Amino acid sequence: MTGPLSGVRVIDASNFVFGPMATQLLADMGAEVIKVEPPQGDPMRMVGKSRNARMGSFFLNLNRGKRSVVLDLKQAADVARLDELLATADVFVHNMRPAAARRLGIDYDSLALRHPRLVYAVALGFHQDGRYAERPAYDDVIQGMSGVSGLHARMYGEPGFIPMLFTDKLCGVYLAGAIASALVARAATGQGQQVEVPMFETMASFNLVEHLADSMFGGVQEAEPRGYERVFSRYHRPLKTREGYVCLVANTDAQWQRLFALLGRPELAADPRFATMGDRIRHAEPLYEEVSRSLLERDAAQWLALFLEHDIPAGPANGLGDLLRDPHLADVGFFETVEHPTEGELLCAATPFRFSASPRARAGVAPGLGEHNADLLR
Repeated sequence: MTGPLSGVRVIDASNFVFGPMATQLLADMGAEVIKVEPPQGDPMRMVGKSRNARMGSFFLNLNRGKRSVVLDLKQAADVARLDELLATADVFVHNMRPAAARRLGIDYDSLALRHPRLVYAVALGFHQDGRYAERPAYDDVIQGMSGVSGLHARMYGEPGFIPMLFTDKLCGVYLAGAIASALVARAATGQGQQVEVPMFETMASFNLVEHLADSMFGGVQEAEPRGYERVFSRYHRPLKTREGYVCLVANTDAQWQRLFALLGRPELAADPRFATMGDRIRHAEPLYEEVSRSLLERDAAQWLALFLEHDIPAGPANGLGDLLRDPHLADVGFFETVEHPTEGELLCAATPFRFSASPRARAGVAPGLGEHNADLLR
């Protein structure tokens, strides 16, 4: 293995998306990830197109480079086998609710007695000391509870969801970072610890970075966050041109001055409503109304060429298929083709981070269910 986490062994008893997203990132950074699955396998094995049973496309893309063992944790003998694996591990990841982990005897307090160096990471729905602790949690539920759906309602008049597994994937990134931080702490102290990343609190925190806004000056009981007003403009979307759409975000005063000149609207540069960043945010609606009207004079390709020539941040409004043909992604080798022993040739989107002294290996392949039982459990 290569990568900055080469030599780190991770036992991953999580399923669905949140936990596996975190361990996928750890695997891409060089960790050895052993995926512990129930006899029926991770449910994500059944999602998407497949060439063979229990090898769905979603699973193949989220579990690259991992190894799989099957353990039935309802059986005491298999819990004991899990404990033997944990004795060889640096990190244990699961997404069980706290009460379920205690029933199995694999809660942190129990395992820390036997494995004091273990980083014990839990992908939770909610922090354990709150009243929601034992509730089930999935992406749609957390999008609703964390206010993401409320942002949609403010924009479009009714609650909605971001059309991706937004909270699962983002919380997985948080979990991977928290695990890596705990490994750094263990290197300094020799002591493992429990790491908890709860979906609800994580997404509430993420949501409120900009949307708490001026409410941070008031108490919780009095506050009614207005949010970051610029993004609620009806023009906060890809803007229509004479043909096609552009995504345009000027920020600095200099960028706006150049943009007004390119639009042929020099009078806007002298408008006091648009003089500074604060002024422009407060008057985002009339500002983008003027910009939107001016964009109708040229096609998207013509505008994009002009904007890039004058160093104004802009880009096309791509569809998913456009990513597969994007020339920059081709330049940087973003997509990799791997040969899977049972599924044939597969296209993978590479993890984008790079390390100059610890380069990662090429994308691995996802394991068959229980493929590594013989190697790891004998």
